[in-house]
Amino acid sequence: MTALRSAVLVRTWFGDDGAWESLLREARTPSEDGFLANVTPVDDPEWEGLGIEALKAKQTVGPFVSFLADETTLTSAEHPILAVWVFSRHDGDQREHQPFRVVPSALWSVENNINLANMDWADFTSSVGEDGIFRGF
Repeated sequence: MTALRSAVLVRTWFGDDGAWESLLREARTPSEDGFLANVTPVDDPEWEGLGIEALKAKQTVGPFVSFLADETTLTSAEHPILAVWVFSRHDGDQREHQPFRVVPSALWSVENNINLANMDWADFTSSVGEDGIFRGF
């Protein structure tokens, strides 16, 4: 596995190819205002089972946030993608950046606003539903 330098949407479960294709179509559909998530899909069985810490280890430069399409993502009707804070802080900041899930139609909002530093992680985590899924503001 090579190091990752851009925001990615990594498929980590390979039990349903149709669900993956559906997720990609949803994630690539522009918002009403024309916004899209700037993510590179990674569809390689080598990444099967990749977890949060392994993703962070692979992404030592580049974006603040990347995404995992795990079994939960690909077996749920809403396809809630796992958003992971991957940026390694070098200034001693130890704030927690707990992962959360985001529906594909709101993926652009998380990716654009976090990776461009327009908004903070807490802006999103404080807006997730009781089920831990961000569906937009």
